[in-house]
Amino acid sequence: MTKKNVLLICGGGSSEHDVSLISAGFIYDQLKDWEDINLYWVEICKDGSRKDKEGNLCELRKSGELVYPDKSIELHFAIPCIHGYPGETGDIQSVFEMMGLPYLGCGPEANILCFNKVSTKLWLDNLGIPNTPSCYVSSLEADQKEKALEFFEKNPDVYIKAASQGSSIGCYHCTDSKDLFNLLEEAFKYSSYVLIEKTIKGRELETSAYEFDGEIIVTAPGEIICPNEFYTYEEKYDGKSETTTTPKAINVPEEVVTLMKKYASTAFKALKIKHLSRVDFFLADDGQVYLNEINTFPGMTPISLFPLMMEHNGHSFKTWLKAIVSKESR
Repeated sequence: MTKKNVLLICGGGSSEHDVSLISAGFIYDQLKDWEDINLYWVEICKDGSRKDKEGNLCELRKSGELVYPDKSIELHFAIPCIHGYPGETGDIQSVFEMMGLPYLGCGPEANILCFNKVSTKLWLDNLGIPNTPSCYVSSLEADQKEKALEFFEKNPDVYIKAASQGSSIGCYHCTDSKDLFNLLEEAFKYSSYVLIEKTIKGRELETSAYEFDGEIIVTAPGEIICPNEFYTYEEKYDGKSETTTTPKAINVPEEVVTLMKKYASTAFKALKIKHLSRVDFFLADDGQVYLNEINTFPGMTPISLFPLMMEHNGHSFKTWLKAIVSKESR
C-alpha cells in the first residue's frame, strides 16, 4: 500500500504561535509511529518563512505540494494546527480549498464566523441559543463610545474583548467607567471590532463536540478551575499555572448537561462545523446557561480539555484522528 503524505502545519506568527506549537507536538506524537503515513511537520515561522522539523526551508505550492530546493512531495491530507491567524480565521483553509487538498476541521466560512465573537453571537441569537448579554463597537468615534457607555451604565461589570482573538488575548475586565475608553482602545489594537460583555458570575464549563462514525457527539461538560477571577493567557499556558481542568465537571444538574449538549449540537450543525470543536459555556449562579464561544480548532496542550473529554467519553483521540485521515485523504 502506498503511504499517504500528511502535512501537519503549525505556528502562524500570531499571538498564539507558541501555543500552536505545543498543540502540534501533541498531534505529532499521536501520528508519528503510524506506518500508513509519512508525516511532515511544517512551521509557519514568525518571520514568514516555512521550516520543517529539522529546520529546513520549504514551501507549499500549486496543487498541494511540499517543495524543497531539491525535491517536491505530493500531499494527501493536511492538519492545520494553527490557533488564531491564519488557522482559525479561515485563511489557510481557503488555500487548501484552492489546492484541492483535504484537511482536518471546518471550512473557511465556518472558521470566520466562529472566530469573530460578534458574528458568532448573531448566529446564536438567530438559533435561539442564550449567550452572554453584550454589545459591540466598530470604532472609537463618539457615537460608538456613547453606545459602549450606555451598555456599561446598565451593566457596570463587563469584559471588553477584541472580537477576533483567542486565548484571552485582548481581553480586559472593567468595573470602573473611567477605565472604559482606555480599555476599548487597548482591545482595538488586536481587532477591528470590540465586544463588551456583561460579566457572568458562575462556573466556566466546556464540552467537546466532534463527529464520530457519522454522528455528532457532544460530551458532558468538563470544567476549568481557575484560582484567579479571569482565565488569562498565562493561566492557560504558563507551566507555573495553578489552574486545573477536569474532563467531567461535578455537581452539574442533569438538565443543565442535557441543555448544553443540545445547544452545542445545534450550533455545530447550523454553523457547518466539521470534525471537531470545543463549545464553551457559562453556568451562572442563578442557573442560567450561556453559550460563551465556539473554538473550531481547540488547544491540545497537557491541560486542554478537548482531547481529555473525548477520551473520558470513551473515544480514543488517536483512533479518531487516524480514521479521519484514512477516510478523507485524497
